[in-house]
Amino acid sequence: MPDVHVVALCGSLRDRSYTRLALEHALRGVEAAGGTGELVDLREYDLPMLDADHDEQGDSAALKQVVREADAVLLGTPMYHGSYSGVLKNALDYCGFDEFDGKTVGLLAVAGGSFPVTALEHLRSVCRSLNAWVIPHQAAIPRAHSAFDDDGAFRDEGVEERVLTLGRRAVGFANIEQDPATFESAQNKGAKN
Repeated sequence: MPDVHVVALCGSLRDRSYTRLALEHALRGVEAAGGTGELVDLREYDLPMLDADHDEQGDSAALKQVVREADAVLLGTPMYHGSYSGVLKNALDYCGFDEFDGKTVGLLAVAGGSFPVTALEHLRSVCRSLNAWVIPHQAAIPRAHSAFDDDGAFRDEGVEERVLTLGRRAVGFANIEQDPATFESAQNKGAKN
């Protein structure tokens, strides 16, 4: 599918971020499927903690525009305390239906220990409440400290293929016909304000 542009939001601020490395691999899958990809490094955005009394703060308008203009979005996060990162949460809080309604979203999470399933489940719920279409395929990378070699390549071909597939699916499903709005999105008044 030509002309499909996918942005990948990295919910980690670490210099050597396994989340960022994994998203870079996912973007290779996007390119292999004929799309274009862009890594959105949240370290490059001034995003103070959201204050709902102010419509825009810092670089929030620029972040929202990048997400809004994308055909699909990949959300990547490390698992912290059984959920996704506060960095990603804050970025998502600045966004809403204008950015995610009907948008195809792919999910990727890394963990220092076992599978980061709860982080993926929590992100899936947030995306559903924004009426996004979440790709059924998701990428979980356990024991991230041993998943990559020193050059940033995956050590396990199966994990690498799962991450590349996420990127390919983002392109393949970018223009999927959307379902009617979810119950959650109709009840999510805060995202509309």
